[in-house]
Amino acid sequence: MRLLIFGIGYTAQALATRLRAEGWQVVGTTRDGRGDTIRFDDTVALAREIAVATHILSSVPPAGEIDPVLVTYGAAAARSGAWLGYLSSTGVYGDAAGAWVDESAPTGTGRRSARAEADSAWLTLGARVFRLPGIYGPGRSPLDRVATGAAHRVEAPGQVFSRAHVADIVAGVIAGFDAPAGAYNLADDLPASQNDVIAFAAALLGRDPPPFVPLESLSPMARGFYAENRRIANAKAKRVLGWRPAYPDYRAGLRALKAMTNPPITSAAPAPANSDQR
Repeated sequence: MRLLIFGIGYTAQALATRLRAEGWQVVGTTRDGRGDTIRFDDTVALAREIAVATHILSSVPPAGEIDPVLVTYGAAAARSGAWLGYLSSTGVYGDAAGAWVDESAPTGTGRRSARAEADSAWLTLGARVFRLPGIYGPGRSPLDRVATGAAHRVEAPGQVFSRAHVADIVAGVIAGFDAPAGAYNLADDLPASQNDVIAFAAALLGRDPPPFVPLESLSPMARGFYAENRRIANAKAKRVLGWRPAYPDYRAGLRALKAMTNPPITSAAPAPANSDQR
């Protein structure tokens, strides 16, 4: 088996690590071709890789209004006959006023219109589209933000977010190798307030919860996350993929991260909460 990944981000790297351990050949792209990756603009090398790949996955978000992978390599990927996958975002659903949304919900009404268009285009190509919520895991979790003093709680009553441990996302993508094309939400079972998550992380580290800050004090990007409120349903992934999150809620996920961290977390440079980095 040979997997070509467009964009070796946080989740894609975790997937590559697991599959390589299972004997897969995995090739990835970056903008600059660092390490053993291929430059994204090396069209000759990537034409060869597309031709021999059994599986092709894109974790590259839109650049402006376009999906650079679809524009440059989409036609070749579609002709290749390889399994196609795309790491999308639950942001495609927009605001649901805190209601539950599944894969049948309309997309494209939120602030991520370009992401929703890319999501739809990959579905048209016959891809398995994995819609991901806030991603956390080793080196990128509320524990890291609390430990570095970067965490805060936000005055936003009634606001909830869905999230997923990176290991559960990797397991869901792998389960999707044998699944029909379509969209799949990979989220845990317990949408929760970010404030509750941060307070729990602080308690695990034996610290007081960080103070509340006004919503208006956040950056425009962060305020954008709080402008949308929804709960992500995962029943289709459980039913069709046979997938079950090993970390069904943030408490289980954070406890496991704390237990695996030795020595204890002291410093890190995590991505922002609910980052769109796939």
